[in-house]
Amino acid sequence: MSFQQKGWAKFAPDPALDAWIDAAKPKAVRVAGDPAWQAEWLRCGGTWFVGVNALENGADGAVSGVPLSGKAVDFIHETIEPAPISWDRAQVSVCYEGYPQPWDGESESALRFRRDRDAAHVDGLHGEGQPRRRFLREFHQFLLGIALTDSPAKAAPFVIWEGSHKIVQTAFFKALMDHPVETWPDVDLTDVNMATRRTIFETCKRVELPLKKGESYVIHRHALHGVAPWDIGLKGPDEGRIIAYFRPADEAQMQRWIAPI
Repeated sequence: MSFQQKGWAKFAPDPALDAWIDAAKPKAVRVAGDPAWQAEWLRCGGTWFVGVNALENGADGAVSGVPLSGKAVDFIHETIEPAPISWDRAQVSVCYEGYPQPWDGESESALRFRRDRDAAHVDGLHGEGQPRRRFLREFHQFLLGIALTDSPAKAAPFVIWEGSHKIVQTAFFKALMDHPVETWPDVDLTDVNMATRRTIFETCKRVELPLKKGESYVIHRHALHGVAPWDIGLKGPDEGRIIAYFRPADEAQMQRWIAPI
């Protein structure tokens, strides 16, 4: 099956990424251990460091002058975005043994969804207000995940519902097509998101995509995905399971977000 059918592509360790990982890992470990960053991003009872935009990389993806390159990046340019990419500062996502634990302010139903449904979501769709409503606030081009540590397969692996991107693209297109593009961030997508998610749970295959150090994956921007719980009693690296996630956004061409790839 192709990327267009599955909504994901996984890549073996790539020598072209070795130097980048060697440069990025110590920065990721340092920021995940920084009390100031922890105060903002340590969640789920201390078992998940969210680390949004925490990696010190340049707009070309380079870390300390080491370029971001390799088969996954080549695939992105060949399949998704041939134009130059303005790379965001990568998320430093660190999961620790025991993930997920209760989080201050998180409802019991939200915790159950995190445990039982991997906190499944579509990137860029933000929950706001009480009761929470969902709005499209970020228009990502794709998701690129790069493993910076070696971890067991059941150490909170990434999860994707295969083929879900097609269902999301169709549903969101119908919900947005009659609204001017500039108003899309103000369109309440709560109900369509919930209905679409139910359809995906019923019809799409749930696939776990664990990564070993040096492996990477590219995920379709419309794919429903999440993170599975860390298996009880499973040991992992002391620094945790660390993945650097890039989600470049193209705010200048929001209408491209809803187009199929």
